[in-house]
Amino acid sequence: MQVVRQCSACASRAAGGFLRNQTDISLLPSRRGAVCSRDLSSESGPLSSRKSGVQKSGEWTNAANMSIASLSVARGLFTQQVETLTHDSLIRRAVSVVTDSSSTFLSQTTLALIDALTDYSKAVHTRIAVQRRYLASVGKLTPSEEDLLKQAINDLRAEVTYRLDECKRFESSWINAVNLCVMAAEAANTSGAEQASITVRTNIQVAQSQVEEARRVSADAEKKLAETKVEEIQRMAEYAASFEDSEEHEVHEAYLRED
Repeated sequence: MQVVRQCSACASRAAGGFLRNQTDISLLPSRRGAVCSRDLSSESGPLSSRKSGVQKSGEWTNAANMSIASLSVARGLFTQQVETLTHDSLIRRAVSVVTDSSSTFLSQTTLALIDALTDYSKAVHTRIAVQRRYLASVGKLTPSEEDLLKQAINDLRAEVTYRLDECKRFESSWINAVNLCVMAAEAANTSGAEQASITVRTNIQVAQSQVEEARRVSADAEKKLAETKVEEIQRMAEYAASFEDSEEHEVHEAYLRED
């Protein structure tokens, strides 16, 4: 009886090592079936012990066969997954990377251009306010106050020029981003990535609408600046005419006094 228990224990260790080598732990039998020596010791006779040992050995054999079958299925699934990586699928993956990158480029350039147009509009409105203040004060300011206002107007004129150049620089990058997104959308559509193509085209439409709104605001500011320049010409002409009339009047009065 002791010999039977030792043989059964050896069979259990051998079968357990075999299953561990197959790396399929989920198919191991329960703890009660694994510890066969306890069940053998509880049997009443050597015949029942031999039957139990044979039964347990059959269970280990079935478990081993199931482990091998599981590994075969896993190997087949892995092979099938590798075979799905065709040229078309790899191209679609590459196109997805391109569409994502071009959309990011478009988003950043759109934000930069909108900020530049906003700063340009603010600079133009500030210049208009100072310009109109100067026109309303012509002939009423001291020479020092007039010089300060003229210097402020010149500084604002330089600021407006700088902001306009910045708008042109970012607009160039934004146009390149739009063109890149258009090409990426076409490539995605050709390769079969329809959803990526639709997403990029939607991003282009959103960016164009946002930039168009910022351009409209800056165009309104430029229109008001042009109107202010016309007012400046008229106001300075009126001031010069009134100044000449004043001088002629003074000359005429001096002539009469001489008479």
